[in-house]
Amino acid sequence: MHSANKDTKSLRISIDSKAKVKIGNLSRNGKSRSLEAKQADDRDMVWTSTLVPFGILNLSTDKLSIYFGNSAETSDFIVDCLTRWWSEHKEYYHELEELLINLDGGSATRSDRTQLIKRIVQLAKSIGIRIRLIYDPPYHSKYNPIERCWAALEKYWHGAILGSVETAIKWAANMKWKGVSPIVNLITTKYEKKITVSKQELKQYQTFWIPSQTLPKWDITVIPLKRYLI
Repeated sequence: MHSANKDTKSLRISIDSKAKVKIGNLSRNGKSRSLEAKQADDRDMVWTSTLVPFGILNLSTDKLSIYFGNSAETSDFIVDCLTRWWSEHKEYYHELEELLINLDGGSATRSDRTQLIKRIVQLAKSIGIRIRLIYDPPYHSKYNPIERCWAALEKYWHGAILGSVETAIKWAANMKWKGVSPIVNLITTKYEKKITVSKQELKQYQTFWIPSQTLPKWDITVIPLKRYLI
């Protein structure tokens, strides 16, 4: 594990979203844990809603947080989840100077996504901590540690009928990762897709967005202050 995980001034987390989860009386191609088999609809054609699971895994403590959105997976959704996660955990990291984030280059998290640049810079400035984004190479997202958590969740609720949002959240909250149940939250904000930042507005955020000289697309440091030394 990266040496930063043992440094009280630096914390590494792993983030990613999971495939959308359809909510309804749908078969999940597995066996239910109940004594009597539950009857799903003959055809998985109708669902009442979908959930967007987004996970944050603390690589220092193995503590998992899962946020379910019921809108679109956007840069705003992702940064809102990060902001909420930080507000729930900041009391444990008074000396923290840098937050390192492992992630992949999905459509909402690409390093050239203007709305992501804006929101991550705003987050760094609001919490006063340097943020470093470490992207997995293309086609290597399976090596992101959070992926193992998604595999555990899928195995746990395999065969369950997630007939309501409440049921899906309950199943997720009862799973175990490294022997501990995750913190699970529902995000009800409605997110607009395809928000972009104009070139003129983007200039004020690019001052704080510092790509690596060797891997400019895959290693980004976001500084909270212009005078902040890297």
